[in-house]
Amino acid sequence: MIKKVIKTLLSGVIVVASWQAQAELTKLDEVIAIVNEEVILASDVNALTSSVTKRATKAGQTLPSEKVLTQQALDKLIIDSLQLQIAKKMGMRISNAQLDDTLNNIAKGNNQTVEQLRESILADGGNFNDYKEELRIQLLTNEVQRMQMRRRITISDQDVDNLLAIINEQGQKNLQYRVSHIMLRVPNEADSTTMEALQTKITDIQTQLNAGEVFSSLALAVSAGPKALDGGDWGWMNINEMPTLFAEAVTNAKKGDIIGPIRSGAGLHIIKITDMRGVETVMTKEVNARHILVKPSVILSDDKAKSLLNDYLARIKSGDADFAELAKAYSDDTGSAVKGGELGWADPNIYVPAFKLALKNLKKGEISPAFRSSHGWHIVQLLDRRTQDTTDKANRQKAWQLLYNRRAAEESQAWLNELKQEAYIRILDNES
Repeated sequence: MIKKVIKTLLSGVIVVASWQAQAELTKLDEVIAIVNEEVILASDVNALTSSVTKRATKAGQTLPSEKVLTQQALDKLIIDSLQLQIAKKMGMRISNAQLDDTLNNIAKGNNQTVEQLRESILADGGNFNDYKEELRIQLLTNEVQRMQMRRRITISDQDVDNLLAIINEQGQKNLQYRVSHIMLRVPNEADSTTMEALQTKITDIQTQLNAGEVFSSLALAVSAGPKALDGGDWGWMNINEMPTLFAEAVTNAKKGDIIGPIRSGAGLHIIKITDMRGVETVMTKEVNARHILVKPSVILSDDKAKSLLNDYLARIKSGDADFAELAKAYSDDTGSAVKGGELGWADPNIYVPAFKLALKNLKKGEISPAFRSSHGWHIVQLLDRRTQDTTDKANRQKAWQLLYNRRAAEESQAWLNELKQEAYIRILDNES
């Protein structure tokens, strides 16, 4: 009888414990917020606060109160949800290949392999699959924001020119030139015959230099300048240390440039920029590619768009159709379609991630399989690769990026505020 009572009591305890566990699980997965037609669960907030806490503890950072941290996590999840909803409506995705490429870059930045990165996340008590999913969401929300900022921020060529002038002026203070010089002296009161002979001679010297003649040899042989015995070499000077004639000549010049002939009161001059230092030279690997874009729409499903491109690809490979002709006839990228889909020489980093990734491993002449980007479905053919001195373009891009960054932070916050104001957001009080 006593055994039966004990057994009954134990069964009751087990049932109560089961109910309590279920109640805790239900509480953990309570709906905390409704964002349009999506929901945010308590478990989502808990996972994010836990992740932030672990990272902050490892970095020795001080955390706010639990209440503040929970509110910050909820705000972030609401903003992420709104942006992911935009991405979903537009059919934007982050492919596994894009994710793997980003993981490789993160690991490389930490001097790790991807496997070592995974092990370090596990060692910190994290979950690698959760880490990858967080990264996928971050990439997608970043792409949504970039797309929105491109629509909202306008930077004029004049804005770029003004900032570039300031940057160049500052850079000139640290820039040094190694200048070589040849001078033909013009006698006082030289007549037209003398001037014509000198002009012919300086033109001949310039022709020899352009043909590859050694500058120092010609300077030693023909120059009447003060550095003739040094092969015309004036050594290293910044723009404030050199003669006015040189300073005016080297402005906007590049290493290796031969400038002249220049006429002054003393004679006729040829100047060469033998070398430069204190300036960053940017060499860029560029690609020339062409593509066909098909955009899904209300009347053209995502699957049908992909199917069309696979059909075009098969026709091109079989020789039944020409890439350029198909691009002209069917590509939804109107800017490149008229040129047979050709995009021209460009740094591949300017393209959206999926397009850049598709080009990455293509060989010259090779065509990619159909792939999805934020613009729609593409096939792309790599026409050629090259390495170019793009210093001027890079400096201009740097000036543009500085202006963009100044405006993007403020504009991004304004857009996010508008996004929240236009959305249906309801925070639920589950404690009542």
